[in-house]
Formats: sequence, C-alpha cells, structure tokens
Amino acid sequence: MNIIQSIVLSIIEGLTEFLPVSSTGHMILASSIMKIQDDAFVKTFEISIQLGAILAIVLLYAKRFWQGISIYLKLGMAFIPTAIVGFLAYDFIKAYLFNSTIVAVSLIFGGIVLILIDKKIVDQQSKTDVLESITYKNAFFIGLIQCFSMIPGVSRAAATIIGGIFNGLDKKQATEFSFLLAVPTMFAATGYDLFKTSIDFSKHEIFLLGLGLIVAFITAWIAVKIFLKIVENYGFKHFGYYRIIIGIIFLGVIK
Repeated sequence: MNIIQSIVLSIIEGLTEFLPVSSTGHMILASSIMKIQDDAFVKTFEISIQLGAILAIVLLYAKRFWQGISIYLKLGMAFIPTAIVGFLAYDFIKAYLFNSTIVAVSLIFGGIVLILIDKKIVDQQSKTDVLESITYKNAFFIGLIQCFSMIPGVSRAAATIIGGIFNGLDKKQATEFSFLLAVPTMFAATGYDLFKTSIDFSKHEIFLLGLGLIVAFITAWIAVKIFLKIVENYGFKHFGYYRIIIGIIFLGVIK
C-alpha cells in the first residue's frame, strides 16, 4: 500500500463510517479496484483507522457523554451482544467474509431494507423524550441487530439505525444512538484486532496508520455534520438507492 492509496481508503472510511452504506464494504471494494494486496497489514489498516472516525464522534458529542452515567449504561447494554458474537466469530469473519462479492450482495440487500424502513418512519414519533431514557431492553435489542453488521457490506450504522427505529426511536434519535454506540463497538473491535495481529509494523506502515487516522478524523467530522441534516430533511431512502446502485455496479465488475 502506498501513501495515495492509504489516503483514499481513509477518506472513504471517514465519509462512510457513520452513513448507512458500509465503510468496511466500501474500503474492500476500493482496495479491489486499486489492486491493493489483501495482506494482514491492509486488513488491520482498514479496521484501525476507524479510531480516527470515532474520535470525531467523541469530540462532537462530548457534552452528551458528560451528562451522566445513564447513557453509558444503555450503550453498555447495547454493546453486550456485539462483544459476545464478535469474540466468537472474529476468526471466521476475517477469514471468509472479507470479499467483494459478499460486500456487493450485502449492499443491495441493505439498500432495499433502508428504502422500506424509510416508508415506515415517515410519521413515526419517538416513544422516549430523550435518548438517555431508552429502556435497557430496547438498547439490548439494538445491539443484537448491530451484530448483523459483522457481515461486510451490511453497515454497522445501517444496522443500529434500523434497530433503533424498530425499538421506538425516531430517525434523528436512531441516528444519534448509532453514533454513540459506535464508540465502544469500534474501540473494542480495533483493540481486539490489534491484539490478535501478530505482524510487526514497519516504519512506513506506522506512518500510513498515523496518516490514515488523521484523514479519517477530518472527513468523519464533516460527514457527521452533513449526514444529520440529510436524515432530518430527506430520510434514508436515498442511501438505499445508492447502496443498490453501487452494489449492482460492483457485481458487474468484480471477478
């Protein structure tokens, strides 16, 4: 992997991590197009630069995290299913699911679901006044649905947003809960991946990781600001159309 390739992947990560379009899927597809060798470092790079995107959320929602322990408890409950399934399925996922065909199919299927979900939420009112008041039961089920995002192309953001909507949140609350749940989920995923990775990074690879974190942070900050406005004004259907189109395109070009 060269510097240009690492920058492109990091921009894709930052722009797509919190959108319901699958950042991991886009990076796998981009790597395929750019003919990036699918080695241990590339897989670790694609996961590690998520920390840059997550830092953007931590800073953007710093006040929310300082408001009290309630939000931490609800996020912790939502994180439990992902932690268990992720720990048990980690090796299988990395060995067999990180390929372009699975990503393309997942993008198409997820796009259809988003379009259908968008119709469901047109007039949906939230069952809770503030996000912190979500029940532990609902938080757990959102986390359970998030487990589907371990399949590349499904999208963690899409899974948690859909989970939030089916558990009584309106579209803005579902989106913000998805943002907040990303913090423990992605910190854990990245940390566990680095722990399981036995390769020794070269100076060049360490530089690429650092560069990727910075680029992902900047682009994620911008993307989150724009995404919330899009969701409030237009919903999720356009992301569904995008997923279907890009999934079909890649099914036609991948070999």
